[in-house]
Amino acid sequence: MKGRWGNNILAGAVVVMLAACSSKPTDRGQRYNDGKFSEPFSLVNQPHAMGAPINGGDYSRQIREIRNASPQLYRRQSNIYSAVQEWLRAGGDTRMLSRFGLDAWQMEGTDNYGNVQFTGYYTPIVQARYTRQGAFQYPIYRMPRTRGRLPSRAEIYAGALSDSDVLAYSNSLIDNFIMDVQGSGYIDFGDGRPLSFFSYAGKNGRAYRSIGRVLVERGEVKLEDMSLQAIRHWAQTHSPAEVRELLEQNPSFVFFQPKPFSPVKGASAVPLIDRASVASDRSIVPAGTTLLAEVPLLDGNGKFRGEYELRVMVALDVGGAIKGQHFDIYQGIGPEAGHRAGWYNHYGRVWVLKAAPGAANQLLTRL
Repeated sequence: MKGRWGNNILAGAVVVMLAACSSKPTDRGQRYNDGKFSEPFSLVNQPHAMGAPINGGDYSRQIREIRNASPQLYRRQSNIYSAVQEWLRAGGDTRMLSRFGLDAWQMEGTDNYGNVQFTGYYTPIVQARYTRQGAFQYPIYRMPRTRGRLPSRAEIYAGALSDSDVLAYSNSLIDNFIMDVQGSGYIDFGDGRPLSFFSYAGKNGRAYRSIGRVLVERGEVKLEDMSLQAIRHWAQTHSPAEVRELLEQNPSFVFFQPKPFSPVKGASAVPLIDRASVASDRSIVPAGTTLLAEVPLLDGNGKFRGEYELRVMVALDVGGAIKGQHFDIYQGIGPEAGHRAGWYNHYGRVWVLKAAPGAANQLLTRL
């Protein structure tokens, strides 16, 4: 879960500054065929997108989760959810949206040419033990009971917190850090019991600094090669002391609270469905908003394949690094989801779906 505390591990390190370029790059999925936009959202007669959404079933599952977990949020958007699902059942032809009482508002993107930024996040599974033993030497902490300003990451690593604040010990400092950045994670204690969910409990109030940016600035990783996989590889090929020194460059630190195995929920307190939910900047895309997104497809090395897939997704989460025309797509749980999330810093087109004037009457005539 990203929530108010979430930060994308690559934020600030791998931001392609399209507007500052004299040419128009396309290596990360950028397109320019819709022209330049003068407003953050522009009403279009119909999205010029290829094909139909591939995840209609997942979208319907996500809507059911909203209805069950947050009836108030569901009521605010129920007419749109119903219209979108009816449109999907009829084939999801983007040329037919208006027939289902839906308007499509295209987002201007980060460069005013419609290129909206996509990153990814996920829920990791961390191996841990209840006590310090063998390779399991790295504490995962609960929110300290102490008053006053909490210590920085470097001070915590140096032992500033009490052993009574330790929830578990993992075998990987970088895994702890990634769970910190993602905002939550599942813990496998290796005893055959169901996974424990460690949810966000608070943070130390220190400023967040991207270690991806640090690696780029130090010349350790090229900007164009930066990804979660690149950070993991760097950690695996350097000593524990060097890894610790790098992580200490980010003073921010997240604390957790254990819960029984439970679904991952976003800031809207709604369980998240893989690649049918996103974290958004709520100042421009409120909770519960339905998005039609043209998401770039990547190859096994995280490079843009030159193709896109059309998805319908709902804004249900937020993130500290998710600002403006930028969405963080929830990828799911575990290593495969982490692999997908680690590559994404690409661009695609996005249309916000809203009820057209008189849409309620149109929908009633078809139901």
